Amino acid sequence: MQSDERNLTLLADFYEFTMSNGYVKLGRGDKIGYFDYFFRSVPDDGGYALFAGLTQLIEYLENLRFSDDDIEFFRRKGIFSEEFLEKLKEFKFECDVWAIEEGSVIFPHEPIVTVRGPLYQVQMIETMLLLILNHQSLVATKTSRMVRVAKGRAISEFGSRRAHGADAANYGARAAYIGGAAGSANTYTDRHLGIPATGTMAHSWVQSFDSELESFRAYAEVYPSACLLLVDTYDVLRSGIPNAIKVFNELKGKGYKPLGIRIDSGDIAYLTKETRKMLDAAGFEDAKIVVSNSMDEFKIRDLLNQGAQIDSFGVGERLITAKSDPVFGGVYKLVAMEEDGKIIPKIKVSEDVVKITTPGFKQIYRIYNKDTGFMEADLVCLHDEPAPNGEPLEIFHPLYTWKRTILENYYTEPLMKKIFEGGKLIYKKPDIEEIRNKAKSEQAKLWDEIKRLDDPHSYYVDLSPKLYQIRYDLLKEGKRL
Repeated sequence: MQSDERNLTLLADFYEFTMSNGYVKLGRGDKIGYFDYFFRSVPDDGGYALFAGLTQLIEYLENLRFSDDDIEFFRRKGIFSEEFLEKLKEFKFECDVWAIEEGSVIFPHEPIVTVRGPLYQVQMIETMLLLILNHQSLVATKTSRMVRVAKGRAISEFGSRRAHGADAANYGARAAYIGGAAGSANTYTDRHLGIPATGTMAHSWVQSFDSELESFRAYAEVYPSACLLLVDTYDVLRSGIPNAIKVFNELKGKGYKPLGIRIDSGDIAYLTKETRKMLDAAGFEDAKIVVSNSMDEFKIRDLLNQGAQIDSFGVGERLITAKSDPVFGGVYKLVAMEEDGKIIPKIKVSEDVVKITTPGFKQIYRIYNKDTGFMEADLVCLHDEPAPNGEPLEIFHPLYTWKRTILENYYTEPLMKKIFEGGKLIYKKPDIEEIRNKAKSEQAKLWDEIKRLDDPHSYYVDLSPKLYQIRYDLLKEGKRL
């Protein structure tokens, strides 16, 4: 599923182009700027997020171009300089890009992607960068919560018909798979991304026959080795399950093993418990019970706490739209300028403390406990600061500085990898299975206290003393401007 099927270069807020034109007209277009993509809070008040969408960002950046018609469109606006239009005509992406790898666990207020390049270029990519990364990171994070509370039971993404457009359906299914979904009802993503497509029948199949039993027999005739029946069209316990058992016995007599049943409405906890008893009594202990109907992590948790007998979940609108908290608040901010090869940190000052940015060109070191392998903290440093060397390390909350702890017996890994150099891709893109496996292994290195749904423990994201001092000095200076 390549983004070069269409030119999305103009999918940007108009002010990206007015600013880029202004930079060029004032002779600042080729000055070097650094922008960070980061987010301020985890959706649903969670303890962590999953990073998704880097592959599509790479494809977008590789295919940036302006057609003659695009340039004529800008010319007709009457506000863009010919110098700027000439740059668009000869446009070639020239930026350096660093990023945390897709599938990684990420936390607020740390750089996830850094873009360095000519101001007019790093500015104009903002909207699409945010659109891609915010959407997929949101859905991947939402899915990971559902997968976690399902405790080994499969989650399938069923949300295409409720998604906010075709791209949201396709890329949402991709993000859900990264987040741990077993598959998707979306056939397009199976064909183009290799995400397993799942699905059997709708109520319309059952209704189209003269009786429920006839519809079940017809389906079993067409799919004898993959027979999973939807049993709630009329009455789950009085007709659906008894008719399913009749058909399962007929299949068994022909040497086939039925897959199971699906329930899409009603009191799911009660119905699944009764269904399990009926299937077991009929000798179909291995028949699976699949449920759907407005599932999310909270409903899944409650159903399992009530003893519901469920083998897998189909999750639709509340996953694909992340309904409970449908915004991933990623932002893209200028953090430095380059003058004669020297990096000059920049800061955004705000009365709203969470909107104050962290200046400078940065690297992140993730700190792991040597004994457990679990993540302990992330240390945000200037890009050329060495990694902590294993000596006792005091870290503190950048806002609440009295919250401190000392880390010992640890090792570190740098998180930011170089993706583009001078506009050329130098990074080997992992496939979807590698990204999915990375997300799974990353979450396994988080303490349970961070992963819980309610009041999760806050993960430490600290600034190095040198970076903290730069931020503090710029804050004071900013207040005087």
